[in-house]
Amino acid sequence: MEGKPLKVLACGDVEGRLGALFNRVQAIQKKTGQFDLLLCVGQFFGTTAEAEEEWRQYKSGAKKAPIHTYVLGATSQETVKNYPSSDGCELADNITYLGRRGVFTGVSGLQVAYVSGREAVQEPSPAHCFSSQDLAALVEPLSGGTKFRGVDILLTSQWPRGVWHFANNPPEINTKSCGSSAVAQLANRLKPRYHFAALEGVNYERLPYRNHEVLQENAQHVTRFIALAAVNNPAKKKYLYAFNIVPMKSMEPAELVKQPQDVTENPYRLAAKDKNSKPQSTNFNASSTEEEEPAQQFFFDLGRKQGSAGGHRGRGGGKRHWDGGGGRGRGRDGDGHHQQGPKQPRRPPQPTGPCWFCLASPEVEKHLVISIGSHCYVALAKGALTPRHVLILPIGHYQSVVELSGEVLQEMDRYKAALRSFYKSRGERCVLFERNYRSQHLQLQVVPVPLDRCATDDIKEAFMVQAQEQQMELMEIPEHTDLKQIAPPGTPYFYVELDSGEKLYHRVQKHFPLQFGREVLASEAVLNMPTRADWKECKQSREEEEDTCRQLRELFQPFDFAWED
Repeated sequence: MEGKPLKVLACGDVEGRLGALFNRVQAIQKKTGQFDLLLCVGQFFGTTAEAEEEWRQYKSGAKKAPIHTYVLGATSQETVKNYPSSDGCELADNITYLGRRGVFTGVSGLQVAYVSGREAVQEPSPAHCFSSQDLAALVEPLSGGTKFRGVDILLTSQWPRGVWHFANNPPEINTKSCGSSAVAQLANRLKPRYHFAALEGVNYERLPYRNHEVLQENAQHVTRFIALAAVNNPAKKKYLYAFNIVPMKSMEPAELVKQPQDVTENPYRLAAKDKNSKPQSTNFNASSTEEEEPAQQFFFDLGRKQGSAGGHRGRGGGKRHWDGGGGRGRGRDGDGHHQQGPKQPRRPPQPTGPCWFCLASPEVEKHLVISIGSHCYVALAKGALTPRHVLILPIGHYQSVVELSGEVLQEMDRYKAALRSFYKSRGERCVLFERNYRSQHLQLQVVPVPLDRCATDDIKEAFMVQAQEQQMELMEIPEHTDLKQIAPPGTPYFYVELDSGEKLYHRVQKHFPLQFGREVLASEAVLNMPTRADWKECKQSREEEEDTCRQLRELFQPFDFAWED
């Protein structure tokens, strides 16, 4: 026998307009009867003096919310001050902050999963953002067992990226930039019956979608995604949504899985996937699920005649294909037989959005590629400091050196050695640096410095002096110490490697000058090119970049192990 339905209200961005919200709720309740609870997503607090004064009245008890109100956390740094604890707490009489992330289960058995804030773009995540660890901690206890069917309601402030696929398009929304891929994955894993979000200023009620594949899986319930506008918005877009819901645990299975006529496919599932593959593990650093398909193979021809980005011609003359996921490389040996390259044990994490450096990505500027190995590639730096300033990058999507798997790190070291030999043959020393801060894809910058320009000690001192001026602690890493011992994955840092083998390290605490490495090398003490400190001031035309790449590719070829492998 089914339980009694709960009457629930959901609301979009309140932005401090508490009087307007609660007056509207009272009017609805006067007409239709008392609701059980009000769920608020998006920006609850306002930043104006009027909003803050209005909040003080509720906080002091001078005014009281007419309904049990549950809110999500801050979506901007300005409103973090209104939340005294990240674990959830009562903010005022009848107004409760749910917390950073978790599951709220009412006495009726209604299960409400939630995550506060926006998706973090850096680690450690700011107070108004959630991290991949937050989402993993939310999902794993819920979906670990075989009996998990889903949750009743999911509350997120951000939209899930791609929710509009297979359905009606949202109004006034730029679908290229809207939403979070991590939230999309969360919704796909938690299978909510209702999913509410806000922040975009529009009302969008998506057609319900299936959580199973027809004829492939047992029938499951559908999900309804509803985005709500801001309270009292001038365009009078809908900001309150009223519905009745019987908790899933109290429903008959046959009733729960009934499919409405307008149901669509799941927007987050892969369009084509291996039906025999095991379910993917939770990876909230990955991009939206439609981007989790094995990347399409790309083909580069780095042949000397073509002079454009491509694969390599090995000694046997066979062109090589490279898997965009950074996995297998296939070539031909000298006899023309196919040989299988080393296989990675698993695919690296996928980007959370468009990535300019994933080799399989449509955004990558392939004409800048100089050499491609099995796991890494070398490319001319955009806005290069000098004509031979290059980047070593992993083919797969890794954020920093400390996150690389053993075989990727091993090949990166081979490229380092090859470039050192190349520069040495031209009377130059090699300086490498990495900024793992506000960057999505690992870029190991490799800059040659003429031997007669300055000694390694001078370069080291230039970094130390500049760091002192910026009030940053730049420490020297002992020679045989692994960077991973000092900087666990997720730690923002800046790292320098000199041709003497000396390594310098700075743990980024709050802010870090993004051009620091270039500024030091461009300074009078090193290359004496102060006007080239900013890469944007050094941009070349595509024709100039292609010409520079062609020349550099030919010069580097005798040192390039990828031509011989």
